[in-house]
Amino acid sequence: MPAPERKPFLLRIPPELWQEIEKWAADELRSVNGQIEFLLRQAVAKRKREQPPDEG
Repeated sequence: MPAPERKPFLLRIPPELWQEIEKWAADELRSVNGQIEFLLRQAVAKRKREQPPDEG
């Protein structure tokens, strides 16, 4: 089964933040891209949980 298509985009972040994410990703055996996607998914899920039912 083919992997779902992904939307590429350019992300500009400070080098210090990149280094921290790179270390974090290595600790969790992910690529930097995978780590950023993981963090974004967590943030979106948290936001959905925190929204009142009539807003979501």
